[in-house]
Amino acid sequence: MTKPLALLAALAVFTGCKEKAEKTEAAAENPAKPEVHLYALDGGTVQVNNLEIFAQDSVYRGESTTFADAYYVIVHPKGTLMWDAGLPEALVGLPEPFTSPDGNFTVSRPDSLAAQLAAIGLSPEDIDYLSLSHTHFDHSGHAESVPNATWLVQDTEYAWISSPEMEAAQPDMFNAVNDLTKVQQISGDFDVFGDGSVMIKAMPGHTPGHSALYVDLAENGPVLLSGDLYHLKENRLHKRVPVFNTDVDQTLASMEAFEAFADSTGAKVTLQHSKEDFESMPKAPEFLK
Repeated sequence: MTKPLALLAALAVFTGCKEKAEKTEAAAENPAKPEVHLYALDGGTVQVNNLEIFAQDSVYRGESTTFADAYYVIVHPKGTLMWDAGLPEALVGLPEPFTSPDGNFTVSRPDSLAAQLAAIGLSPEDIDYLSLSHTHFDHSGHAESVPNATWLVQDTEYAWISSPEMEAAQPDMFNAVNDLTKVQQISGDFDVFGDGSVMIKAMPGHTPGHSALYVDLAENGPVLLSGDLYHLKENRLHKRVPVFNTDVDQTLASMEAFEAFADSTGAKVTLQHSKEDFESMPKAPEFLK
């Protein structure tokens, strides 16, 4: 081989090696996202008879509305997480919806956890982790029906819901979770599977340990589930805080943190009580991925 040809051959080998190294380096910096599936399931319907309690002023006086009550199953290569747990399963099969003693809510639930999980090829025993955005009655309904799940709960929420004061004042809320034995208390943001694809985000104020959930999907991109930081789109727009939140200032700070995180990640925000947002999600057995 003549010297010019040899130089060209060497250059081609060098260039090929450099391109391969650059591709390897880029792959290391931007690893493929894990295949995560997000299922949206129906935890019931909440008819709000007194919408005024969802703001600190009288802006909603005399109004009513209907909330969806979604819960979610996130299937990850390393395990399965259930986010929230809908309304109590005792509502399934009632001849008519149940109205709370204070008259504020009329609630119903169409189907059981087992039946809805069967539609996506799972059973309650298949749930590895349970996390509730918070422990209000419309988010903890079937919490004790997933026997193998580890409950991932903010330490502040656990202390609040398991206190003697809560047992006396809100026995139904207390009893919805008091028999859970596999408990992992967390403090602040928590990476469920260790790869950044499913993150519990601490957003206190609605309750002491209220959280939101970030799910980074390979095809659909990141989704941010609001918990009850916002119940209504108007509350998000105007930063309105329900009268029954445990801390108004904490809630407002969480709203700021939530919006900053959504902006920085480009996550699509889903309000969990929005009928519009729930109806826009694929219906089981379909899922977001």
